[in-house]
Amino acid sequence: MISEVDPIVLQVVEGTLHSIEVEVEAAIERTARSPMIRDQHDYRAGIHDRRCRKLTGRSYSAMVQPVVRDFPLEAMREGDVYYHNDVYLSEGSVGHLPDLTTTVPVFHEGRVVAFVQAFGHHDDIGGMVPGSMPAHATSAYQEGLMVPPIRLFAAGVRNEDVYRVIVRNSRTPESFAGDLDSEVAACQMGARRLTRLFESHGSDVIDACFDALVERCADVFRREILPRIPDGTYEFEDYIEHDGVEEPRLHVLKMTMTKTPERIVCDLAGTGPQARGPINHAGDYADGLFLRKWMACILRNLADSPERAAELDINEGVCDILELRFPAKGTLVTPEFPAPTNARSFLILRLLGVFAGCLAQAVGGRMPADQETIRYWGIHGSDRYGRWYLLREVLGGGSGGRFYADGSDAIHIVPDSKNLPAEFAETRFPVVIEKLGLATDSGGPGKRRGGLGYDKHIRLLRDAWFVSTADRGFLGCYGLAGGQAGLPYLASVDGAPLPGMNDDVALPAGTLLRLRTTGGGGWGDPFEREPELVLEDVLRGLVSVESAERDYGVVVRDGQVAELRREPRPRPFFDRGPGYEVLRDRTPP
Repeated sequence: MISEVDPIVLQVVEGTLHSIEVEVEAAIERTARSPMIRDQHDYRAGIHDRRCRKLTGRSYSAMVQPVVRDFPLEAMREGDVYYHNDVYLSEGSVGHLPDLTTTVPVFHEGRVVAFVQAFGHHDDIGGMVPGSMPAHATSAYQEGLMVPPIRLFAAGVRNEDVYRVIVRNSRTPESFAGDLDSEVAACQMGARRLTRLFESHGSDVIDACFDALVERCADVFRREILPRIPDGTYEFEDYIEHDGVEEPRLHVLKMTMTKTPERIVCDLAGTGPQARGPINHAGDYADGLFLRKWMACILRNLADSPERAAELDINEGVCDILELRFPAKGTLVTPEFPAPTNARSFLILRLLGVFAGCLAQAVGGRMPADQETIRYWGIHGSDRYGRWYLLREVLGGGSGGRFYADGSDAIHIVPDSKNLPAEFAETRFPVVIEKLGLATDSGGPGKRRGGLGYDKHIRLLRDAWFVSTADRGFLGCYGLAGGQAGLPYLASVDGAPLPGMNDDVALPAGTLLRLRTTGGGGWGDPFEREPELVLEDVLRGLVSVESAERDYGVVVRDGQVAELRREPRPRPFFDRGPGYEVLRDRTPP
């Protein structure tokens, strides 16, 4: 039963929470210094109640539970600011050390009533390599400075000693300090705004509205989404292909999904052992609370329409209908400290794809095909003035085709994130961006084509070194319901391919570094795609003439459809692409 509150007041509270979250993120964007946060928007804000429940659904944020665990509410004081990035002490809500989290408690009438929190992907927090994401790490101690939940500000006074230690451990101390100050100030501003909301309506009314928002989220998903999934048990598995340490092979992430009228239970038993390299994710804390909120976004694909899906905000309430069960310690999803974790995004994205694969079987394929929309690359060296620099970027990829539409091109899993503008990179760093476009043929062929990835060419003007954290170099994003897998990731130096996981690869001046990111999987038989759409794709440079004939059965000559060659052929429900057999043969039983 949804808590009884005045619907007008509830709407005011909900709108105010949304406004505060947007204001906090806008303040960070305006005042941060690093390109990763200021220009690429790899940061998030969130608002939580005094019970640590996330109330806002606009973005993915960290969690307050680790702060409250170490600093009880009754010990908090006005003006306190808390800080942490420790993966294993974050209740699973921090995946790698560059994500530093700021938490500001909100007070009303002398007690904590809520929290405003932000985390950002900082350029560097120490460790083996610049960027703090060493591809060959075998221990968390190699990945950078670990900060457990600490009180960075006590009653409004900053702990200068701690501040100096944190900033000192970054290779980019000036931008790091600027980002840190930006996040603290933005959260403090948000806390002031939230305090005024409590002053306007009182704690009892606002607390009741918070309860109503959480209950409404659970109720909406229970009424609108769960009935669309037939009761039953479904299994699916997918793979991470390279941990940076051992030779590429299939690291298994398996899920058994059981749907009942009231909830969805996802059991990860059968997932492979923790890796030596940094592809692990400590997600089992608090029964996977953090991961459940990520997974719930996949459920929105089952809404009545794309417009309705966009309206379904996700807060803590969704966890009432989604349960996640974990295997014993020592697996990819339950690693034991100090297993490295900096490439945990592979596992999180694969978890979403595995969940979508289970759902696709349940609903007859009416889910999007797979996507892999994040990878990190960077170069570092000295500019013409002898100053050391670090150029870091998160590049997206294509999303999966859907039963009603093609996938989107060059998107990022982090909401609102962007690529680094070529003009900015060329102005600040000794590089020339010779090309930034869509990668032709990268989207998986299908009745509804997968979205395209990036094709980016970087010319080095001075000697430098390349670092990268990327997956799907063998395994394309799977196609669905007869669709084909998208093209995998490719990095090359003067035409010579590189693995996805790299630490300090030498790039002499004049080198051309090329990055082609993954395309989304295709949906449906590509021979059923309308010939006029195939022709349009060819004319726009999204699909080559060769792919049009080979994959779509459409012969294009002189800018026209000349012939259809569409002999029937068997199509698997899931298509993993040719790289799957290669890695399967390399993987020991």
